[in-house]
Amino acid sequence: MINKLASTQDRRDAAARQRVRFRNYSTVIPAETILQSDAARLAQGWGVSRRWHRMLPALYRKSGVRQRSSVLLGPPNEDVFARQSFYREATEAEPYGPTTAERMGAYQQYAGPLLHCAASQVLDQTPEGSEAITHLVTVSCTGFCAPGVDYQLIESLGLSSEVERVHVGFMGCHGLINGIRVATALVQSNPRSRVLVGAVELCSLHQQYSEDSEQLVASSLFSDGAACLLLEALPGDVISTAPGGWEIISSLSRKLEQTSELMAWKIGNHGFQMTLSPRIPGVIAAELYRPLANWLAKHELTPEEIQGWAVHPGGPRVIDAVGEALGLEDRQLQPSREVLAEFGNMSSPTVLFILDRLAPSILTGDHAVMVAFGPGLQVEALLLRRS
Repeated sequence: MINKLASTQDRRDAAARQRVRFRNYSTVIPAETILQSDAARLAQGWGVSRRWHRMLPALYRKSGVRQRSSVLLGPPNEDVFARQSFYREATEAEPYGPTTAERMGAYQQYAGPLLHCAASQVLDQTPEGSEAITHLVTVSCTGFCAPGVDYQLIESLGLSSEVERVHVGFMGCHGLINGIRVATALVQSNPRSRVLVGAVELCSLHQQYSEDSEQLVASSLFSDGAACLLLEALPGDVISTAPGGWEIISSLSRKLEQTSELMAWKIGNHGFQMTLSPRIPGVIAAELYRPLANWLAKHELTPEEIQGWAVHPGGPRVIDAVGEALGLEDRQLQPSREVLAEFGNMSSPTVLFILDRLAPSILTGDHAVMVAFGPGLQVEALLLRRS
């Protein structure tokens, strides 16, 4: 028994020492983009009163979003309402818009192909191609279908029929961090593993015909996008086998106490309904520093020593709150603001878009932190080192 326990501990210690990195990664958005001013005009036609007709343009301007993409959009047209047919003007017979079943039908149609675009770009950068992939981790919180996007990828990418799959579902904006954590554990358990991680979100499927202010704020922020990366083992005695990657040093998962009512993502009869309390920025500003500082201290680092921050842009006030909590300079938050303005909040893939903006400014050996928030109010973070 003693020998067996010692052997188990040895394996655990070996896994803990195994270094993991991602070098090949990709981000994509749908082909068609809409200006935020036009998105506000569309929202005015979906079941809001004359009062909100006047207020929506200002709400959309204050979102920090300049433009965003959607799988539901057609080519530019002088008549903005002619660019899509999925959402219809609210009527007495259909006051709440498409049913959840209709929205899930659109998810099944569009999610797999969008994620395929990101994944195929990653494999194009991988000399061994699809044959190198041993595991597939997919992430999504905006739709469900079975067979799911993981099954679709196996077929569309030509992956082995024996590839091992994990799906991380319905975890919200920090879902990709959860997926990377799962993939890291898979590589640590077997250094020969090469894990493809993909996140896809079609937030535009969940526009709500509502005058609830939290629903309207969510509708002004969210958009569609996908991201993919390939995780592999690093030999323990070298920094990197090739330039341009990120080594995964550690992860943090922290539930903020007494905040479960502040952010929620629930399935309704007419799409998924987002709760975003206006209290969220204040809680982040007050509560974020201590858990992040304690976590970084285990790696002999402080928040002030981190060179780059990939802060998920839950909205302009959330970005401001993170900056206030951690004492970050405007330049450190600029990548988050730029991604929010150019793409909107794409939920889980968004942090990889931001990390891509950071990459040119982070030198080999420098650290970066990826941080995002999700229902609960839950904080998830990754500590990365440029390789």
